[in-house]
Amino acid sequence: MKATPAACPDVLMTGPYPDWDVGPLAEQYTLHRLWEADDRQKFVAERADAIRAIATRGELGASGELIAALPKLEIISCYGVGIDAIDLAAARARGIRVTNTPDVLTGDVADIAIGLALALMRRIPQADAYVRSGAWAIRSMDLATRLYGKRVGVVGFGRIGATVARRLSGFDAEIGYFDLAQRADSPHRFFADLVELASWCDLLIVTLAGGAGTVGMVGAHVLQALGPQGFLVNVSRGTTVDEPALIDALQRKRIAGAALDVFCNEPNIDARFMALDNVLLQPHHASGTIETRRAMGQLVRDNLQAHFSGQPLPTPVV
Repeated sequence: MKATPAACPDVLMTGPYPDWDVGPLAEQYTLHRLWEADDRQKFVAERADAIRAIATRGELGASGELIAALPKLEIISCYGVGIDAIDLAAARARGIRVTNTPDVLTGDVADIAIGLALALMRRIPQADAYVRSGAWAIRSMDLATRLYGKRVGVVGFGRIGATVARRLSGFDAEIGYFDLAQRADSPHRFFADLVELASWCDLLIVTLAGGAGTVGMVGAHVLQALGPQGFLVNVSRGTTVDEPALIDALQRKRIAGAALDVFCNEPNIDARFMALDNVLLQPHHASGTIETRRAMGQLVRDNLQAHFSGQPLPTPVV
C-alpha cells in the first residue's frame, strides 16, 4: 500500500538506481534526484530542511560539504559495499547513521576477478578479435599463459579476497595473501610484506578496501617486484593502485599485463589506457548482475525502512 504524503520521509538520491528500486522507494519516500539538478548547490539548499536521508552509491558517496548542508539528515544508505567516498568522520560527528550492502555482491566480485584473470592471461578478447578479423585462416594465434597451477597473490583478505581464494582452489593454484594480520581460519600462505608477495606470485589480484589507508598501496615497487612475467587484476578501488606507475609499467612491459574494473577518475579514465594492448578494461561492473543489483537495492530499502520504523539496522557501518 502506498504511504500517505505525510508519512513519506524526504530522501536525497545522489545518482540513479534501477527502476525496480526506484518504484518501491517512491512508494515510501519523497525522492529528490540530485543528479538531475542544473544547480546542485541550490537544489540541496532549497530542500535542506526537509531531507532526512541520503540514498547514494559507493562511487558517489556523501561529502562532508553535502552532509553539513543537510541539518535534518539522519541516515546515509549506500548502494554498494565501498564507503570510502562517504565522509564518515562528518557523519559520526553528527550522529548520522551509515549503512552499506556487504555480502550480497561478494560472489559476483570474486567471479569477475577470476573471469578477468582468465581473459587477461588466456587472451580471450584478443582471440575473439582474431577469429572475427579472419586472421585465423592465415595462421595460428600466438600462445597465451595458463592460470591453473600458478602462484596467485591476493591483496586484501576480507570477504572478497577470501572468496577469490576459494574460487582459485578449483584451478589448483598456490595461493598467498597480504593483509593487516594473518587469518587464523585460512590455510593459505600469509605475507606481511606486499613486495615479497608480488615477487613470489605470477598473478596479483587486488581486493583491498578503499580509503586513505590503501591509496597507492600497489605502487611502482610492487609492480617492479611482480615483474615482466607477472599479471595484475584490480577489482577493488582505482585508488589502491598507483595509476601513473601502472601505466608506466604497462607501457615499458615491466609487467605482462593488467585487467582493471576500477580506475582513479571514473568514468573519464586516463586516455593512455586506450592505447595499450596489454590491459583489459571493464567499466566498474564487477557487481553488475541482475541478481546482485536487486539484492543491493533491497538492502538499501531494508536499512531505510528499519531506520524510520525504529528497528535495528540490517547492515550498519556507523
